[in-house]
Amino acid sequence: MADRSLAVVILAAGQGTRMKSALPKVLHRIGGRSLIAHVLDTAAGLNPEYVIAVVRHEREQVSAAILDHAPDTTIVDQDDVPGTGRAVEQALSALPRDFDGSVVVLSGDVPLIDAPTIDGLLTTHLEQRRAMTILSTKLTNPTGLGRILRDASGAMTGIVEEKDADDAQRQITEINGGVYVFGFEPLVRALADIDTNNAQGEKYLTDAATRILASGGGVEAVATDDPWVIAGVNDRAQLAEAGRELNARIVREHQRNGVTIQDPTTTWIDADVSIEADVEVRPGTYLHGATSIATGAIIGPDTTLIDCEVGEGAHIRRSEATLAAFQAGADVGPFSFIRPGTELGANGKIGAFVEAKNAKIGDGSKVPHLSYVGDVTIGKESNIGAGTIVANYDGVQKHQTVVGDAVRIGSKNVLIAPVTIEDGTYTAAGTIVRKNVPAGSLSMTVAPQRNIEGWVAEHRPGTNSAEAAQQAQANKPKSAPDN
Repeated sequence: MADRSLAVVILAAGQGTRMKSALPKVLHRIGGRSLIAHVLDTAAGLNPEYVIAVVRHEREQVSAAILDHAPDTTIVDQDDVPGTGRAVEQALSALPRDFDGSVVVLSGDVPLIDAPTIDGLLTTHLEQRRAMTILSTKLTNPTGLGRILRDASGAMTGIVEEKDADDAQRQITEINGGVYVFGFEPLVRALADIDTNNAQGEKYLTDAATRILASGGGVEAVATDDPWVIAGVNDRAQLAEAGRELNARIVREHQRNGVTIQDPTTTWIDADVSIEADVEVRPGTYLHGATSIATGAIIGPDTTLIDCEVGEGAHIRRSEATLAAFQAGADVGPFSFIRPGTELGANGKIGAFVEAKNAKIGDGSKVPHLSYVGDVTIGKESNIGAGTIVANYDGVQKHQTVVGDAVRIGSKNVLIAPVTIEDGTYTAAGTIVRKNVPAGSLSMTVAPQRNIEGWVAEHRPGTNSAEAAQQAQANKPKSAPDN
């Protein structure tokens, strides 16, 4: 499309009152992106010379979101004259005076519109040398939508909004999809001639069809057999419906690219997620943000990954991870909670009921179960025993712990940061490590065990423990030595 002079106008000025939300409608999200971000991405796929977004309601918030996603977008404010026709008229004023190409008009709340559909519409528009081409579709229930008007021969004669339609016109099933391609000059002339004499007191963009036809210009509506590409989002129910449809399309595309997805109905994948062939995704899995998964990995069941990197052959099940990296052959879960900054090396393990935060765990090292490791660097081929806690916070600051290569941390250890445990070290069960441990050492915290005979009978009389103890004493052989 580099040989086509093209401007894209995105309408994003509406308040969206039916969303009943403090958040502007076009900033609600499906598939990991805002509604308008999906439309901006579609616009970018057309390789236009200019992209212009028209804003009004919560213009600072909407404009900031638009420019954050697509910095080259031109922002135009709609004035007090209501209507889509006025919005487009103001957008055109931002184009260079010598612009003489085509203008595509999109809505910021129609997230499933795609570049191939618009490209086909634009190609037809140029080949037929029309002044205006509209994307339409046929619906069994067109209530609330504008209708395409045609004469007895089938030629298009205009568009009527439902509030302005008569009973016969409301029986028409071909509806206006709100996606348009215009020739620049015919559009400018038509907009100058449009008034607000209608049921809503607005300057309708749809009236351009009548004005262009009256001046002898060519106008046609081209129907799509995929109504979802023109489905607008006006309330939370429609937001959820569009989200489900988008997710189904994303899942299907991954399946066609060689990904095994066992249960598409319980698998949710954002638009920016990348998955290589021969990955297996099990039920109840949510893949969000910029997560990437390499071939041979198994994800799920019941797993959530947000902005994570997963290496070849890794297995993550019944766990949640955010901003973490898992190298080839890593094994995670079940019931692990992986917080930002965690990196698990090749063939490493984070096991059941482990929480990790900002933990760099080397190749082949394991944190198998029931542990918290935070702000720690663990070398290669080390093992962290069950129930270990890295005490990284002193109430004011976080501190670092370093565990070397081939270290064996015993069960129920507490590593009090900052501390370094050097290569080849062992720590005994129950050790509290407060000082650095030299390479090859055994670290232990030794306290003699003390048994206080008769304590239960004295301090817990009448309990089942006291009764059991009394019975045990009575049953003890007389010859048995005292312990």
